[in-house]
Amino acid sequence: MTEPLLPDTPDTPANPPEPPPQLFGDVLAADGGVVRIRPIVPADADALADFHARLSDRTRYLRYFGPYPRISPKDMYRTTHVDYHDRVGLVAVLGTAIIAVARYELLDRPGPRAAEVAFVVADEHQGRGLGSILLEHLAGAAAENEVETFTAEVLAENEAMITVFRDAGYQLQRSRDGSEVHLEFAIDPTEALRTVRDAREAASEARSVGNLLAPGSVAVIGASPESTRVGGAVLANLLAGGFAGPVFPVNPHRRSVRGVRAYATVREIPDEVDLAVVAVPPAAIGSVLDDCMAKGVKGLIVLTAGFGETGPAGLAAEQDLVAAARGHGMRVVGPSALGIANTDPAVGLNATLAPVLPQRGRIGFFCQSGPLGAAILAEAATRNLGVSTFVSAGNRADVSGNDLLQYWDTAADTEVILLYLESFGNPRKFSRLARRVARGKPIVAVSSGRLAAGADMDRTVVRDLFAQAGIIQVDSISELFDCAALLACQPLPRGPRVAVVGNSAALNWLAIDAATSEGLRIHRPPTAVDRGPGARPTERGLGGPDGDVGGVAADGPVDLGPEATPADYREAVLAALRSEEVDAVIVVVAPPVPVHMGGFADALRAAAAAAPDRDKPVLTTFVAESGIPDLLAVRSTGGAPGRGSIPSYPDPERAARALARVDRYARWRDRPVSPVVRPPCIDTAAATALVEQWSAGSSGRWLTDDEAVRLLECYGIDIVDFRAVRDAEQAVAAAEELGYPVAAKATGELWRRRPDLIGVRLDLWGPDAVRQAYTDLVAICGDPLLHVQKMATKGVGCVLSVTDDPSFGSVIEFGLSGMIMDLLGDRAYRALPLTADEAAALIDAPRAAPLLSPGPAGPGVDKAALIELAQRISALFDDIPQMRELSCDPVLASPGSAEIIYARARIGPQPTRFDTGPRRLA
Repeated sequence: MTEPLLPDTPDTPANPPEPPPQLFGDVLAADGGVVRIRPIVPADADALADFHARLSDRTRYLRYFGPYPRISPKDMYRTTHVDYHDRVGLVAVLGTAIIAVARYELLDRPGPRAAEVAFVVADEHQGRGLGSILLEHLAGAAAENEVETFTAEVLAENEAMITVFRDAGYQLQRSRDGSEVHLEFAIDPTEALRTVRDAREAASEARSVGNLLAPGSVAVIGASPESTRVGGAVLANLLAGGFAGPVFPVNPHRRSVRGVRAYATVREIPDEVDLAVVAVPPAAIGSVLDDCMAKGVKGLIVLTAGFGETGPAGLAAEQDLVAAARGHGMRVVGPSALGIANTDPAVGLNATLAPVLPQRGRIGFFCQSGPLGAAILAEAATRNLGVSTFVSAGNRADVSGNDLLQYWDTAADTEVILLYLESFGNPRKFSRLARRVARGKPIVAVSSGRLAAGADMDRTVVRDLFAQAGIIQVDSISELFDCAALLACQPLPRGPRVAVVGNSAALNWLAIDAATSEGLRIHRPPTAVDRGPGARPTERGLGGPDGDVGGVAADGPVDLGPEATPADYREAVLAALRSEEVDAVIVVVAPPVPVHMGGFADALRAAAAAAPDRDKPVLTTFVAESGIPDLLAVRSTGGAPGRGSIPSYPDPERAARALARVDRYARWRDRPVSPVVRPPCIDTAAATALVEQWSAGSSGRWLTDDEAVRLLECYGIDIVDFRAVRDAEQAVAAAEELGYPVAAKATGELWRRRPDLIGVRLDLWGPDAVRQAYTDLVAICGDPLLHVQKMATKGVGCVLSVTDDPSFGSVIEFGLSGMIMDLLGDRAYRALPLTADEAAALIDAPRAAPLLSPGPAGPGVDKAALIELAQRISALFDDIPQMRELSCDPVLASPGSAEIIYARARIGPQPTRFDTGPRRLA
């Protein structure tokens, strides 16, 4: 076999069709560099000949099983003229050069559709994982064309190629014929394949960000000696930060800037340039980009503003900038970015405009807004909190928070992740990544008002979706750092039981009220001794059910009294830390007269060090003491705060709120990972065929009632049986067929949603009642088309719906139905897909959920049926990317069932940033 995949057959199209858009994409190689994947076209003939000529003799031999020094005209024609259905060809390009080629061709054999696959990678790009990427994209194209199996012929000595197939996660069938190995495997996207894909994606994205944060050299384009100018400020920060590699100022009007030799353009720099910081006007970006592409720069930080934030023209220029940069292998931070920083002494990168950069620490921080990022960095420095790495992505045209999550997930120098989010690059992917990363490292996020506004939903949605993903959501920068200080310095609490130790009764109770309002529980160590009044007998009830004894509440604070000494604090805090009934300690130090706090700080450090198990967090509030920063009271050692340091807060309420948020995160992390459950009796193929049929020639629409019923039936979701009727006798016939009692309903959306139910007649037990109901409803709504529906079992009305939110992707909502619930906004939300635990938690989440359980209000409902319904809806949206909306309202939940009375569904084009299929940059 010397010319595989190139038989002489007459099926080569003379005029190939337009390549499908899904075959285009930018991808990340294993080394973090960008490579463009696209379909092969006839115009690629010359570039393909150049590519083939550059291959080594060894590579050509392994690919073509012989010398094959050049591609013949016949083979070139067949290779570049494909139909993108039975024969598909892909190329990987860098700039204008082809660096890899992959093809599949349908085999003429009986049985399921099978195709032979082969690819070859340029010698200088081997080892970058391009083979596995091309295989993944070919498999994606093949699956869309109903190809089920791939085969490949490989020389037995070509271990590298065999490894590509094996490591992709496929179940290989191997047979050998002399020096050749025949491989065959199904290309179904199994869980193993998804796991391999996600792992490779994570590694390449982390490497890509790591390349930006640890460059070997940096060029500052637009460098200026004036620190008041953008190019001057970033150059000054780079030089002052002690960057470990060379810094190259680029300024066509100066021979040196700040004593460092300058160059007129990037092209003139004699050494390699890993990272270019661009600080030139928007009009000059084009020529700068050309220079960077010609130089082979690996990454760009575009500080320049005036792009997507200015309107459609600016957005188009921004997209062109990113497309050109990616096409030449570069990642882009920005435009309108503040910059990036890495405080690792071995790197010393401060490529930002921030006037202040915090010291070295173990916190990673991401934001978009430049001015806000500068303010946050200054606040972190003021509070003595150090950072490991920082990225301000500006317009987030390329590098996003998702990329940083991938990087920080495996970054050993980062223990806590802080995010200030204004939008998501890929919401579905963000949810997936956050769930995984938060299992090992806490994520604290400020959700800006802009994010909530973009979602067109209230903050309840943000709260629910962040909690689902394990993200600690806060509402302000102050709260962001309150949580960060606790997470960076102290262990996670093992439970919600808190001891409050202090010398001010008023502040002690302030801490207790704040803690209990956040769901924490107050516990006094059994050995605690009070020296102050401490109790609230009139509020807590002496000797009452709260357990008050002798005027001191058993769930109250340990009040040391205003004359408490450091020794008293040491004894009391150590007793709390030794107690098996205490999970965390809040300490309040408020002397009645100004004193130096050093002795109290030493006492707290000594108590923490003497505790038998150092797994209980300690938080403090030092009042009226200017010598101790708000968020760093007691350091374990000198220098920046680290594990064992004890954070301090301006008031005990902020300490309690931070502890409560961290406790909720700890409880989430303690829960075992729940799988996504797919209920039985799901026919994905039938549903896919229906949606593709209904989507043909349409940009999206609402399905008819009958279409919605057919689609939902594919997923085991049944609507209570109904018939459409157009006169009274048809209504009676429908009622007789369905069986009495029935309901008659107007079909217009206006009548369905009216709270007074004027468009509905229920419990119709005979023909005369049906005729009268039909006559009455037609008179009211003026439309002869009505529905006659079998009466469902009476129960509690509920709503299950999915909306396509621009900020979060597909979001499922659950609540009890009714006007009052709508006005109260008593709804719970989750991102899809749902795990088993998330489906159950969704049903229990609304404040009115107790009405679904047995109690004074009734016998309860079949919550298992509601949970299964949520899981079936989740599977539908997970499988069918064209699903945009679904509303099941009402769902009548009774003790034995959950019956859907009415459902509406909308289909439309799948989002451009859908998190399925072959991996690619958004």
